[in-house]
Amino acid sequence: MIVPRRAALRSLFAAVVTVFTGGALTRIAGAPSPPEDLLVFDEMYGGRHLRGLRGPAGEPVVLVDGRPLHLMRCADGGWVSPIDHYESCPTPLAATRAAVEGLGPAPLSRFAAGHGVHPGGSPRGVHA
Repeated sequence: MIVPRRAALRSLFAAVVTVFTGGALTRIAGAPSPPEDLLVFDEMYGGRHLRGLRGPAGEPVVLVDGRPLHLMRCADGGWVSPIDHYESCPTPLAATRAAVEGLGPAPLSRFAAGHGVHPGGSPRGVHA
């Protein structure tokens, strides 16, 4: 079967983004204690460990129990996550707390921050 060029390029791009993003997030998740200027928040909330770091370009990198949670900036200046994307939150910490409340006792998937196609998962990378 011949794969259309657009689908092949999209898959290649998704794989490259996942490899580079996943490696960076793994290094950040494995770091014992980040420098103070990179640490935005580090707290327990709802029985989960929330850690927010400042990424290379100043964007937030959020970990819930050591697993990455993707945050998106809204047009109104607020933040949403794939778990709770109906209400804009004023800060990355508030969006992370809303995601934890939306998750309940369910664990955050290790594919939650991925943007590529995952076997048996959503092609948009939204996995709770």
